[in-house]
Amino acid sequence: MKLIAGVDIGNSTTEVCIGGVEENGAFRFLSSASRMTTGTKGTLPNVLGIKAALLEAMDKIRQPLSALDLVRLNEAAPVIGDTAMETITETIITESSMIGHNPSTPAGAGEAVGELISLDNIWKGKPGVPYIVAVSNRFSYEEAAARLNQHMPDLDVRGLILQSDEAVLVENRLSRKIPIVDEVRHISKVPEGKQAAIEVALPGTSIRMLSNPYGIATLLKLNADETKAVTPIAKSLVGKRSAVVIRTPHGNIRENVLPAGEITFRGDRDLTVNIDAGADGIMDTLKSAGEIRDIDGQPDTNVGNMLTRIKTSMADVAKAHDSEIRITDILAVDTLAPVEISGALAGETCMEKAVGIAAMVRTQHLPMQKIAEKLEQELKVKAVVAGVEAVMASLGALTTPGTRLPLAILDMGGGSTDAAVLEADGQVCTTHQAGAGELVSMLIQTELGLHSRVTAEQIKKYPMGKVESLFHMRLENGSMEFFQESIDPRYYGHVVLLAPGEMLKVEEDIPMERILEVRRDAKRKVFVRNALRALETVAPDHDLRKIPNVVLVGGSAEDFEIPEMLMEALSEYRIVCGRGNIRGTEGPRNAVATGLLMSYLA
Repeated sequence: MKLIAGVDIGNSTTEVCIGGVEENGAFRFLSSASRMTTGTKGTLPNVLGIKAALLEAMDKIRQPLSALDLVRLNEAAPVIGDTAMETITETIITESSMIGHNPSTPAGAGEAVGELISLDNIWKGKPGVPYIVAVSNRFSYEEAAARLNQHMPDLDVRGLILQSDEAVLVENRLSRKIPIVDEVRHISKVPEGKQAAIEVALPGTSIRMLSNPYGIATLLKLNADETKAVTPIAKSLVGKRSAVVIRTPHGNIRENVLPAGEITFRGDRDLTVNIDAGADGIMDTLKSAGEIRDIDGQPDTNVGNMLTRIKTSMADVAKAHDSEIRITDILAVDTLAPVEISGALAGETCMEKAVGIAAMVRTQHLPMQKIAEKLEQELKVKAVVAGVEAVMASLGALTTPGTRLPLAILDMGGGSTDAAVLEADGQVCTTHQAGAGELVSMLIQTELGLHSRVTAEQIKKYPMGKVESLFHMRLENGSMEFFQESIDPRYYGHVVLLAPGEMLKVEEDIPMERILEVRRDAKRKVFVRNALRALETVAPDHDLRKIPNVVLVGGSAEDFEIPEMLMEALSEYRIVCGRGNIRGTEGPRNAVATGLLMSYLA
């Protein structure tokens, strides 16, 4: 029996399928396996992951790798995602205003305005002058409270700014209740003798004055120009439980608007669009440009630097010259990105408009041939580049029970979305477009301000709940789940991701409703938009109503909510849409690898 392997190299996973051809020409599928893709898709490091997946699949049929007669590879086009800011307005604060806040552990409530004085120098205070006292962490909470109680009968102390996380401990020991803001990390930057305003909201509410430019103007007596300058500060404090804003009027405010830049599409028509037009404007211009040869960014701008970086990194991994690298497609989506505000005392950020971009990167000579040569050299087995991903996925999707020609597929992976329509007469129309699961993870990480991409990946993949007691949690759909045994106390009060067999705690303090909103919005922006433009490209006469059914394949088709989103979006065109079940056993996975074997028999 002749053993043939189909190998699908994806951005995230490498999938293989082993089939056997009898001497009489009979064919049967024998096994399949998948492993993480090693290196960037379409580059020589992929060989390591291919060998691991082949070894696993051959082990399942108790055969050595040397028993293989032929390896058939898909044509893999690398896709690299990055972000470009649409507008970045950075307020550089040089002795003009400084801000600090901690939203979770203040004490007291209300607003206070006064002259700044450190606890070390409180003995220099004058009666009748309102003061805000800054307390460094060299004082314990007991020492700070004792010293303040000693001076409060003589001085008008309106509020406190603490470096340590001890607001409640200090408040409990004071002779008079005042608003206290704590965890202001850079307390050494707090200038004595300047006017400061602090605000602490009641539990369950957020500040109102310092999150409003006119509120800051009221408390610190600012003019119209100064009020305009503190707008980024007010934006950064929206939704916070406590805040401090310090006025240092003898300094200068410089506001730098960094150029976002223009994208130039070189296609049937050469067109240019500014990033300020937003995702809709970018994608409309891309469509108007026709078939794309290359995409460039304006030099020395955010988007220009980003596209240059993508091309350079691809040139490095493909060992090609920069001139040989082309970007043939992009997907742009609107998002928000946290931008750190200079002069911040506690790492405050301001959410600014941004554009997330996934780019399709190609080299002039197909790197897959080099992979085939290296694989053949290491395995001593003939390896060939055998088919375009979308065509092979269509053949594989046909093994899904309940399908028939004509058939459309959406192959949704980590970096790209492929679409194809396979007609009854054998004609195939395909498209290969940038943007899929990795762009979704990037948007989730950016909008939620997560430190780890791993956390963003987990948020994308798993539903959520919030542990509200040791015996129950509230799920993201509003229902309650109760447990007979106690939940681990480490999860109490936290949002957790419900992975198979375990709970994963989200370390960042972000409301479950916010995470849910960002996750669903990111998936709709990427998958629904990309699916519609891909299907429109391959549909007869570009009319979606002429597509009878769509089979969803690829890793992202396993997602717990993306197929339902696509079913809803395509229902208005009366398209039957659902997850594939390749060979009736594999689910939406393994379509391309299966198609590579089927095309061998054709």
